[in-house]
Amino acid sequence: MMKRITKRRLLSFFLSLAVFTGQLSMPAFAAPAWPDGPSISAEGGILMDGNSGAVLYAKNIHEQYFPASITKILTALIILENCSMDEVVTFSHNAVYNVEVNSSNANLEEGDRLTILDCLYAMMLKSANEAANALAEHVAGSTEAFSAMMNAKAISLGCTDSHFNNPSGLNDPDHYTSAYDMALIAQAAFQNETFAQIASTLYYDLPPTKRNPDGLRIYPGHQMIKKNSPNYFAGAVGGKTGYTTLAGNTLVTCAKRGNMQLITVVLNGHRTHYIDTRAMLNFGFRNFRSLEIAELDTTYTSVDNDLTIAGLPVTDLSVIRVQENRRLTLPVNAEFSDTTSTISYELPPEAPGHSAARILYEYEGHTVGSAYLLVGRQEAESLSPLAEVMSGDEETLSETAESSIGETVWPGENESSGESTGDKGIAVGGRDGVPGEAGDSERKSFWSSFHVPVFVWILLAGLLAAAAGYGILYGLRSRRKQESADRMLRHKRRQQRLQDIGVSADEFMLLLEQRRRQGNYPGKPKRRLPGKRRKH
Repeated sequence: MMKRITKRRLLSFFLSLAVFTGQLSMPAFAAPAWPDGPSISAEGGILMDGNSGAVLYAKNIHEQYFPASITKILTALIILENCSMDEVVTFSHNAVYNVEVNSSNANLEEGDRLTILDCLYAMMLKSANEAANALAEHVAGSTEAFSAMMNAKAISLGCTDSHFNNPSGLNDPDHYTSAYDMALIAQAAFQNETFAQIASTLYYDLPPTKRNPDGLRIYPGHQMIKKNSPNYFAGAVGGKTGYTTLAGNTLVTCAKRGNMQLITVVLNGHRTHYIDTRAMLNFGFRNFRSLEIAELDTTYTSVDNDLTIAGLPVTDLSVIRVQENRRLTLPVNAEFSDTTSTISYELPPEAPGHSAARILYEYEGHTVGSAYLLVGRQEAESLSPLAEVMSGDEETLSETAESSIGETVWPGENESSGESTGDKGIAVGGRDGVPGEAGDSERKSFWSSFHVPVFVWILLAGLLAAAAGYGILYGLRSRRKQESADRMLRHKRRQQRLQDIGVSADEFMLLLEQRRRQGNYPGKPKRRLPGKRRKH
């Protein structure tokens, strides 16, 4: 008896074959060299593409430094993920007074009550340490308990060089991070829309409090988003500043131009943190470009066809595609064909549903992007009901094919109400779930990954043959029905003529019989005598 081959082993074989044949077919041209980075004065610095995660420039990125107030980025991210913006925070004595003297604050007092959103603005724009403490106590009960949440979150983001001991970033020997870890934290934070909005705000009005009965207008400390500042940088989205005597100048910045979103981190700077950040951002925007992986990588989707083992179809491998909306970063003169890819079947917990493997892309020894290889079910942006049927396992496909005849639901149409829907895999049109007409790239992506197994073609051929046979039978039946109607019409006309000349039907039939006997009635052919030939 043949040993059963698991789907994972089968997929591994075909993907390995695809990679092998793809690499053999690549031309052996020298790829452009990785650009040389700038020189910065800070002790540690990093330039990362926020979309792909590619590290474009690095200086001591795994060395540990004191972060100062850029710590508040992690604090804000945890609060955003665990609280509603309208929750009310009451400032305790510990929150207000357990801070260093003359450290950054928003002039808040014990007993003040602000919403989560107000506290986030105070913490991110004014770098208010009492706001950081109050937020930590609100979500965790104490700043110590919140520190445990911070370390757990950092580990989940892939941080390995950090330990956080308070929510504000004030001096503590057990409170440190690295440029790489801080870039990972900033990358996750700027993917949160509310955080990005707060970090890019040019001013915010806090409500009245005990020490500020008329309220307080606050402004961001990050100068690169202020047009009237000499440190302004076109495209800067926002970020966070930090400073203590032990940490020096620290700075996290996010900037966006076109489809590139760059993140910089400066640690232990020497009053050149803005100069260092500008140098890294200019280097990134001038020397690199961002590309959509799914539009370029066809190595793995080339196995998108009907596979059989011992004559049995393997239908659950009939839809294989690279995850959409994933990007990689390359030097401006480099091509996607210059990259190399490796595939791993060890999937992290955050891997999307229907993931079969993770693809890592490298260029000249630099990891430039990653994407998941998905099998079976289309994503909500491009899935039609027919594609969903095609992507099930073999038993589900058979049952669905039998039950769905005559009950087809077209893309964008709800079965019960006819209204568009955006979940459960039914496409609704525009990109990112926005109703409207899908873009050309989405339609191209859909049809390039759409595949119909052989048994469906056979089913369709049978239906067409049955329809053709029914059409022929319907035509013959219609013809006979028409001939019968014509005979009835002639019969009625004949009876009318007989009635007009005063001859009854019986008399007419008798006369007709006599003519038959005599061989003299219209339409009867004349008989030819045996042996008599026609004259030519």
